[in-house]
Amino acid sequence: MSEAAFAALRQRGVNPDIGYALVLGTGLGQLADSVETPVAVAYADLPDFPKAGVSGHAGQLVIGRLEGVRIALMQGRAHYYERGEAAVMAGAIETLAKLGAHTLILTNAAGSLHTEWHPGSLALVSDHINFAGTNPLIGATDDSRFVTMNNAYDQRLRLRMKRAAVASSISLHEGVYMWFSGPSFETPAEIRMAKIVGADLVGMSTVPETILGRRHGLRVVALSVITNYAAGIAGGQPSHRETKETALSGAIGLRRLVRTFLRMKDE
Repeated sequence: MSEAAFAALRQRGVNPDIGYALVLGTGLGQLADSVETPVAVAYADLPDFPKAGVSGHAGQLVIGRLEGVRIALMQGRAHYYERGEAAVMAGAIETLAKLGAHTLILTNAAGSLHTEWHPGSLALVSDHINFAGTNPLIGATDDSRFVTMNNAYDQRLRLRMKRAAVASSISLHEGVYMWFSGPSFETPAEIRMAKIVGADLVGMSTVPETILGRRHGLRVVALSVITNYAAGIAGGQPSHRETKETALSGAIGLRRLVRTFLRMKDE
């Protein structure tokens, strides 16, 4: 699926020596500005890459060096709700794996189910609940579709991210992310249900990329910028405008956290 995109990147002089891949969510694309000796390629020029159609997503792949490591950053993702395709990121994730990535760092904008987890703060995803009712591996025919989801969000990477948060003087929550299909926001009744089943965060992304990444053997760690209180929590009235605006302020801490994380080693 990703051979054409991989070939297109090789023609641009990109070597398959990427260690880390990072997917930047809504309003979080500025981290790519810090990449040294960047090679930027629009998704439109990469076969099998998503055609991002959401404001707040630049829609390009940036490859270079950050904090001394080779990294590929996706400035924006495509979502299930755009075309009803859970596997819309399949080609991109496979290409990142072919480029040599061993670690997939996912970021997103999420709604908080806790009044003390305020907008602008950061959260580490410990696990997820797939409430969207679909899966990006539906239709796959080989045995790689039967992906084990134990430790989907790698425990050692989460410990490393927590150490990075302490080193960066950043408060970092940790909890379960619940995937809703979108594009409409959740109802107060859905949020009450989400709390009952153990969710701490809600959002419209990340879970498909995690499943796809695990299929290719990538270690996954995911961070949420909390952009709003979910419906019915502390008077929350979520909107896409609020999501974009708050993500921009929360991105300052996220950039610092990710850069510290990249400088560290697993324990």
